[in-house]
Amino acid sequence: MENLHADINDDRRRDLLRAVLAEAAFEGWTDATLKMAAQYAAFSSKELARGDLELLFPKGVADVLAFWAMEEDAAMEQAFAALDPAPEKIREKVTWLVRQRIEQLEPHKEAARRAAATLALPQYASLGTRLTWATAGSVWRALGDQSTDANWYSKRATLSAVYASTLLRWFAEEDEDMSGEYPATWAFLDERISNVMQIEKWKAKLHQTPFDPAGVASFLGRVRYGAQRS
Repeated sequence: MENLHADINDDRRRDLLRAVLAEAAFEGWTDATLKMAAQYAAFSSKELARGDLELLFPKGVADVLAFWAMEEDAAMEQAFAALDPAPEKIREKVTWLVRQRIEQLEPHKEAARRAAATLALPQYASLGTRLTWATAGSVWRALGDQSTDANWYSKRATLSAVYASTLLRWFAEEDEDMSGEYPATWAFLDERISNVMQIEKWKAKLHQTPFDPAGVASFLGRVRYGAQRS
């Protein structure tokens, strides 16, 4: 019975989320938007009066944003699991997953843009960090990552930066011809992934060669600024 109750609540959360997404694109992520969306999602006056909305999302907008992120993370993992054939190389897999996670937001791009702006506010900043970290964790979970040492943290921290920066690049790129292609965004993602792969290769070599501070500084400079041509 508890599982059934949870399923019913999640169905209601999804109904409300759809209504919120439609409104947030114009009104932003506010408690007023949430209450307005509840009416569109067929919450009766009686249900609202007895606190059904607060039961589903006790922390209001913060809980709605978290629920949306979890739904999108799950959809990304499911889409990857259904691939046949799946990409073979780790770089291709990570790129596919990050791109998939962002492309899923296309139908609600403006709502997502406003969500990012909301999560940048001081009162939501820690939530934004946790949600980005969770998305990175979902990517590595989809890849079957079994690391338990410091790599567990470094992989998620690195991928969090890649995902967040690519998402911001996607927000900035306008789809003027309505093609849904976003070439500049995906080129940006490829470059970020290339940088990460270079760092991972350097870390692997670090255990096999004597420590050379000058060499490290030179390498990191090339990763950040690119090789200089003479």
